[in-house]
Amino acid sequence: MSIVSRRTSAILLTATLSLSAASLVYAQAPAAPAGAAQAQPGPSDVVQTAAQGMLRELDANRAMYRQDPSKLSALVDKYLLPHFDIETSARAVLGLHWRTATPDQRKRFVDAFYHSLLNNYGAALADFTSDKLKIFPASVDPGTDRATVRTEVKSSNGDRTQVNYVMRKTPDGWKAVDVNIAGISYVKSYHDDFDAQIDQQGLDAVIARLEKGEKPSEINKATSGGKS
Repeated sequence: MSIVSRRTSAILLTATLSLSAASLVYAQAPAAPAGAAQAQPGPSDVVQTAAQGMLRELDANRAMYRQDPSKLSALVDKYLLPHFDIETSARAVLGLHWRTATPDQRKRFVDAFYHSLLNNYGAALADFTSDKLKIFPASVDPGTDRATVRTEVKSSNGDRTQVNYVMRKTPDGWKAVDVNIAGISYVKSYHDDFDAQIDQQGLDAVIARLEKGEKPSEINKATSGGKS
């Protein structure tokens, strides 16, 4: 069984959602010169921009979302997941299995993985507020296509956890490809959840279970506990 998946699942919900809330802290940094307005947003700017629409809508309709949490998935889909490079993350999660997967299996897994993130993270949004996050400006070398945005997330019990977003520069701008929580990669954690199950029952079986709404940790638990 993946040891890290259970330990990090609650923090990962908050950490991933913090990509949408970072602006309320980052906005305290000095504004960029007017001449830089046309430059492509940097990795920290992406974190900032993602926040503005989501928190505004969440704050305006928090009571509604608490009453009907199913509507939160639309917020995640609109404001958060567009800033993740889902295909790159999905490829890393599958690892060697990506190489042997057919084009149809790859597409199905990417779609199923996307909806798994959508459903799992939406439920945690109703009580998410900006005071749970601190973001640190990222220093990016010119010409690089990789960067890390460091943040600190405060949990409900007051504990603080270092959460780093691994960002990749794409033709569409900077996107997150991994989240490291206290040094633990969520891509590796998901890879550990899926790998043994794929070896035992095949990729189609794992895709089918994701498509039915099973969480990655549940798939891993079934594998570790014996026959599923």
